[in-house]
Amino acid sequence: MCVTVRSYTVSMTSSPRPQAQDQDPFLWLEDIDGTQSLDWAKARNAETVQRHAQSARFKQIEQGLLEVLDSDDRIPMVYKVDTLYYNFWRDKAHPKGLWRRTTLEEYRKPQPAWETVLDLDALAAAEGENWVWHGADWLYPGYGRCLLSLSRGGADADVVREFDPVRKAFVKGGFALPEAKNTVAWKDIDHLYVATDFGPGSMTTSSYPRIVKEWKRGTPLAEAVTIYEADTEDLSASGWRDATPGFERDFVSRAIDFYDSETWVRAADGTLAKIEVPDDAVVDVTREWLLIEPRSDWEVGGASYKAGSLLAANFDAYMAGARELTLLFEPTDTSALDSHSWTRHHLIVNAMHDVVNRI
Repeated sequence: MCVTVRSYTVSMTSSPRPQAQDQDPFLWLEDIDGTQSLDWAKARNAETVQRHAQSARFKQIEQGLLEVLDSDDRIPMVYKVDTLYYNFWRDKAHPKGLWRRTTLEEYRKPQPAWETVLDLDALAAAEGENWVWHGADWLYPGYGRCLLSLSRGGADADVVREFDPVRKAFVKGGFALPEAKNTVAWKDIDHLYVATDFGPGSMTTSSYPRIVKEWKRGTPLAEAVTIYEADTEDLSASGWRDATPGFERDFVSRAIDFYDSETWVRAADGTLAKIEVPDDAVVDVTREWLLIEPRSDWEVGGASYKAGSLLAANFDAYMAGARELTLLFEPTDTSALDSHSWTRHHLIVNAMHDVVNRI
């Protein structure tokens, strides 16, 4: 049980929130890394430990949880990258974690042989940082590089560093972003789509990036070219590329809030074409297909579709103005769409019927 040091003012009456600095007695907590704030958090944590973590029952639960978390009998969940299978593993000997990989043949064995790609505990010790793993973004196709995101102490903000998975080392002079709430994606080996803290006015009131830029290898971040700006009151903005051979497309997105967004296709000349769907709809562009999940009832092309449906259209035709949609799933009083996923030639729909999943 820990106290996260961040100050929020919540009015319990009809009186307005204090505006002046001297009216907020806890404004000093906004300095989340300041000595006074950290000492205050440590004192609150100590009170919690004293009150709740001294009993024999607490220690029994704690020991039981540690036995589960440190057990080697846990299933190492993997994801496939090219021909190898990657896993991020934490245990008692590696509390920060090992990023490792193996072959399918080895993974099928009771005790697979793992190759360590990055030892986060060793990296943290060598660099004097409390690194927490935030994941890897792979260059596709080829998988010859990836962007590693590392957080100091588990904060939302992270640093981004280019990594060579063949040499199992960071790329000297490669892409690197300082600590911020970064959103970054590969365009190609020499270009990234970057949304980060570019300075005053570049973040939304929700503290996320609102400006997306294209950054060229070997140039300063300050010279990255702006391709899109969201509004200050929006949630965030991002850009990315779908590098599927034969269907390469670039996108930018404006997250208005957690449930509403807008997505554009970015042409080679930099122009943007909006995917015309309701703001609360979820879109998925895969190869020649556009999938749409409306969150509210939708009338389009002379037809009506229920909220929670799954609709399909030819992407190029839809962008050209056609509104010929195929209804793949329609919810009922006892059924709902859970998820969907693509294979090379088929779409798998996972729906719940009376709270039982059916593929």
